[in-house]
Amino acid sequence: MNTASTQKRTGPLAGIKVIDLSRVLAGPYCTGMMADLGAEVIKIEVPNQGDDSRHLGPFIDGESVYYGLINRGKRSIELDLKSDADRAILFQLVKDSDVVVENFRPGVTARLGIDFDSLKQHNPKLVYASISGFGQDSPLASYPAYDIVAQAMSGLMSVTGFPQTGPTRSGESIGDVCAGMFASWAISSALFARERHGESAQYIDVAMVDVLLSMQLTGLSNLFANDKAPSLVGNRHPVSTPFDTYQADDGLVVIAIASEKLFQRFCQCIGKPELLSDPRYLDDPTRTIYQAELRQEIECWTGQRSVEDVCDLLLNAGVPASPIHNLQQATQSEHAKVRQVLTHLNDGGTPLVSQPVFFNGYKPHSIQRAPVLGEANDIYKPIKTTTKSVETIR
Repeated sequence: MNTASTQKRTGPLAGIKVIDLSRVLAGPYCTGMMADLGAEVIKIEVPNQGDDSRHLGPFIDGESVYYGLINRGKRSIELDLKSDADRAILFQLVKDSDVVVENFRPGVTARLGIDFDSLKQHNPKLVYASISGFGQDSPLASYPAYDIVAQAMSGLMSVTGFPQTGPTRSGESIGDVCAGMFASWAISSALFARERHGESAQYIDVAMVDVLLSMQLTGLSNLFANDKAPSLVGNRHPVSTPFDTYQADDGLVVIAIASEKLFQRFCQCIGKPELLSDPRYLDDPTRTIYQAELRQEIECWTGQRSVEDVCDLLLNAGVPASPIHNLQQATQSEHAKVRQVLTHLNDGGTPLVSQPVFFNGYKPHSIQRAPVLGEANDIYKPIKTTTKSVETIR
């Protein structure tokens, strides 16, 4: 037996067992966060192939870095869910588990006989979460949905980008990631309800498009107020000004001002107190109308200074400002070190990125890397039925 399987788990979800039927990103991201918090996550993978993300680059020593980041802290077993014998093993695992997570296209689990209605017969207290592009009952439910599709259909792309270049997707697959986050939140809430109120089996339905729609609070407020879809505004905020990227001597700098008090500090800091009495800049709505003219005033000041100098001056005056870091700079910053953004395990190698929340000053995180395909077959697959043992299927 792999010694890691007996490692005592700690954290808010210690003692919770999760069956992870998901693959690639949204579902595995959800269960990875749960593993960080102490849950025992058993990842079910296709025999001899595994999760599709095992085959996505980049690779280090033949192993997918992408797969490793998402599937930290889990155990892997191989089951052919089209096989009666392997489904019997799954049913036995479900009896002793708390949660099932899947992100098949709607309808697939029913055809396999592993949907919520089927599995709750084996565990009447089961929390079952389905993550999909459009949800289980949408008229679009049967259609495939990658993250870029969700970003496009949710309206997010329509407000991301510059008028000159048109809509663009976010630089990360936030539809998948945020759907995984909402799923983990919903699962934890369902587990709490089960413990507090004795709830029976609960079914959770998370749609990527719904998630991205629900997060667009600025755009939605503009839509409801103006009865008109918001448009592309580049990096600037659609209702607060100055709130944008500005040209400094050696690059772009972010300046974010969303109150009159901050604007007063800003004008004093850049040596232009006369802007405070200019009728074009008296409040946010008028500053937004005249944002192009205000930009000229600001860049006369920022353009004579480095990004570092601009940030130092503004931050010391209490005005939000920032350089634009690349990922290497962000992960190697002092902030990232203090906040333990990267998890460095004892065996060295590629770091992991765990869930970001501290509990009582401690940040729960996985202490084991992503599993080798099928490494826990001998732990979880041998089971006994009422008549005879079911042999491990390898």
